Amino acid sequence: MKFHLLTLILSITILSCSSCSTPEEKAKKAEADKKVRVAADDKADSLLLLYNPAKGDKWIADFVQNLHKKYGFNGNMLVAKDGKILYEKAIGWADYLHRDSLKINSEFELASITKTFTGVAIMQLVEAGKLKLTDDVKKFYPNFPYDGITVELLLSHRSGMMNYVYFIDDIWRKEKRNMKKGVSNQEVMEIIAEKKPNPYTKPNNRFHYNNSNFMVLGAIVEKITGKRFSQYMMEYVFKPAGMKHTHVYSTTEYEKIPVDVVGHDRTWRYSVAQNFLDGPVGDKGIYSTLHDLVLYDKYLKNGRLLTQKSLDSAFKGRNKPVNGHFNYGYGWRMFDGSKGQKVVYHTGWWHGFRHIYVRDVQKDIVVIFLGNLTNGSLMHLDELYKYLKMPVIRKGAYSGAGSLPGSDED
Repeated sequence: MKFHLLTLILSITILSCSSCSTPEEKAKKAEADKKVRVAADDKADSLLLLYNPAKGDKWIADFVQNLHKKYGFNGNMLVAKDGKILYEKAIGWADYLHRDSLKINSEFELASITKTFTGVAIMQLVEAGKLKLTDDVKKFYPNFPYDGITVELLLSHRSGMMNYVYFIDDIWRKEKRNMKKGVSNQEVMEIIAEKKPNPYTKPNNRFHYNNSNFMVLGAIVEKITGKRFSQYMMEYVFKPAGMKHTHVYSTTEYEKIPVDVVGHDRTWRYSVAQNFLDGPVGDKGIYSTLHDLVLYDKYLKNGRLLTQKSLDSAFKGRNKPVNGHFNYGYGWRMFDGSKGQKVVYHTGWWHGFRHIYVRDVQKDIVVIFLGNLTNGSLMHLDELYKYLKMPVIRKGAYSGAGSLPGSDED
């Protein structure tokens, strides 16, 4: 009797285990395992970030030196290909007033490169079933004064909203409010609900790049998760990707942002002080380093942060292409070329910082320029792109049908 009972229990156990190992469940487990950071990741990351200056690419070194001397580039830059850093350089001042030099691990305000991270956070919440792209903003903020604006329209800059930066700045100046104390995303949402500023155009009428879209998305992340945007990003994006020198810094949380790199507007005479507009995040507000952005690229590619399905959706152009090639998806700018050529990137321009972060998905190339002197030097990268045998990421280098270039810059 005991033998038959034991046999029955064993049979049920075997049957249960086999039923837990269907192809679908195995696939789900494999996908879940990708999301978990393990001890071996740190070792792999450190190998990825190894760089020997003596073996740096000489052509790129000469190009960067010329960019610095002729066009005034001041900042940090890096080029990597196939998981290897070809060249990296910190060149110039972190803070001209105090003559502090930049270091390779200096943290820069990423400006609008932040939007790519906000897009990742939103797509994570979609994957988790906590949010739908078709959800209306009013679902989360019933007092929101505009109808028909969905999460998808915010992600693709098709909401038609006004730019909150200019709207809030005008109110603060007219009402002589405290220009140093940061204003939060939630406070901006309350002011929009109260003042009901006129929109730029109707929802889904046209592409209109502006910071309001991603400030609202940042507010939605906070509303859904019950966490500050900084907390969510640290827990679900930065830590899983091993980004140990990346943070969300807001003047609502810090009286002084704890980094040493200062933005300078056009000339060294004008260093840009942080103010109340450095409070809202999601459209900007993430600070990071060259190496952490290389890790960001790695963990976007290997499925740690998002599924391939979500990435494909984010990297699909949602607007009329500019000059036949340039478009915007869900938080990413992109270049679409012939034979499925795909380059995703984002520029950034805020309070004395000017950047470009480029990822050639086909050729596995990463190009990063983080600048803290806004002097137009990053308009002179054509020869570098050609040297790397990748598309020139500059709208003016092409002509073609679609939207007019220059109407959608940061």
